[in-house]
Amino acid sequence: MRSLIDILDFSVEDLNELLATANDIIANPSKYAEKCKGKKLATLFFEPSTRTRLSFEAAMLELGGSVLGFSEANSSSAAKGESVADTAKTISCYADIIAMRHPKEGAPLVAAQNASIPVINAGDGGHNHPTQTLTDLLTIYREKGGFNNLTIGFCGDLKFGRTVHSLITALSRYEGINVVLISPEELKLPSYIKKDVLQKKNIPYKQTTDLESVMPELDILYMTRVQRERFFNEEDYLRLKDSYILEPKKLKNAKKDLSVMHPLPRVNEISVAVDSDPRACYFKQVLNGKYVRMALILKLLEEADK
Repeated sequence: MRSLIDILDFSVEDLNELLATANDIIANPSKYAEKCKGKKLATLFFEPSTRTRLSFEAAMLELGGSVLGFSEANSSSAAKGESVADTAKTISCYADIIAMRHPKEGAPLVAAQNASIPVINAGDGGHNHPTQTLTDLLTIYREKGGFNNLTIGFCGDLKFGRTVHSLITALSRYEGINVVLISPEELKLPSYIKKDVLQKKNIPYKQTTDLESVMPELDILYMTRVQRERFFNEEDYLRLKDSYILEPKKLKNAKKDLSVMHPLPRVNEISVAVDSDPRACYFKQVLNGKYVRMALILKLLEEADK
């Protein structure tokens, strides 16, 4: 039985197969309308979420399955002190597959080790968010036609941004990737990712605090919000939260086919005036997230049934 805890749990071949299925779902939705009939997805969200939880639920419903679960820890037995392991064993009696978000890094891995059904990591602390990475990969694939020979700028909170960490790791397996890291000094990409991913794979990268100076060379600009919930100090958050605000004037020197991405939710790091720019892709990302989660649910359930 297989789960998805880290994006590296899937090979490049697995990813290509998943993206092909997602594209087929987009092209032929009726073909998939009853693929999960009689199957149940449990959404165990110990941390707030709108897009991720609802996209999992929409994905399962559009596959003809059903959904049960909770959207906050206080409404689960975790409030009584139940362990993640016991929760996973219990939910395995009720559902066919689990999507779990948890503030503690490693919690979905513990769930997967104890569940008798597949577990999908829907975000664990500042660690991993593999289905957002699948969403990002599908968006890049549909916008650029592939992953090779792209220059990707990551802007904002690169220290705590789990979406950034996962996407850099996933893209490191493709050819000709160039990475530009744009952040305040305090929110730079962790050194272990630079060492274990970028340097280990000989991926060219540079760091800067100035977004506009590197804008002309980017094929993709991946914006992130400065996450209040990851800060221990409110003063640090307030000082850094408006470090980068993308406005139309900052896109003047950008490539005509630049793709502006953002995992959402945004606060104010992308002006709403950018929404009408054809290069804005972040709401396409939201839709792609539903399709790629449909493909993932199908893959894990089919493998579990073998």
